[in-house]
Amino acid sequence: MTNLDEVAPNIFRVQGTHVNMVILRDGDALTLIDGGYPGDVGAAESAIRALGRRPEDVQGLLLTHAHIDHMGAVADFHERYGIPVYTDPIEVAHLRRDYLEQATGKDFVPMLHRHGVLPWLLRIARAGATKKISVRDGLAFPATGLDLPGAPVPVATHGHTSGHTAFHLPQHGVVVTGDALVTAHPLSKISGPQLLPPVFDHGHGDTAAALDHLAVLDADIILPGHGPALTMPVADAVARAQERSSAH
Repeated sequence: MTNLDEVAPNIFRVQGTHVNMVILRDGDALTLIDGGYPGDVGAAESAIRALGRRPEDVQGLLLTHAHIDHMGAVADFHERYGIPVYTDPIEVAHLRRDYLEQATGKDFVPMLHRHGVLPWLLRIARAGATKKISVRDGLAFPATGLDLPGAPVPVATHGHTSGHTAFHLPQHGVVVTGDALVTAHPLSKISGPQLLPPVFDHGHGDTAAALDHLAVLDADIILPGHGPALTMPVADAVARAQERSSAH
């Protein structure tokens, strides 16, 4: 049985190891947005096969950002099937690993005494969090726009990483927010719209300011990188996340 939920017509959330992947379906063709950890490749494949399709039916692989917990099936499917990988022009160098904007083990040492941190670290280590993967020939979004199943529209939300991107699906009122806006995380004590804990921010932008680019979208279904899908006008979700960030 797969962790597969249809959140809107032909838009599916796939649960990996504390992280989400998104499948867009248009007839027999698919788009995969984000790919979980390396250990989540099987979950991505099972979800695709549960839809009666094969990984080879994926026409394009989209990355919100090049953190290890989003690259697993993206890098694997690219290597095995030659499916093109697209991300923000700024994020391409991160995807190639010309540089790394990602939390490492030493960032969590001061947090080990906190409840739940060590079990979470062990779970993600088993899922491949310490592996070194990259995509050397990733592509920047075409200037003419993406021509992929589901008609995803990139929305620059730089901040969590220098080239972080969300994806708007205007025909369904859905926004895939990646890590710019999440609804839960094992290291967070709250649920609902929020920013990730600061330890995960490694971009050079303002993570809170990136929310402004989400707030103007016409969407009332939010598909985050972490946590359950949320039905709420994205402007209201952004306002709540901003309030929580300010209070923190």
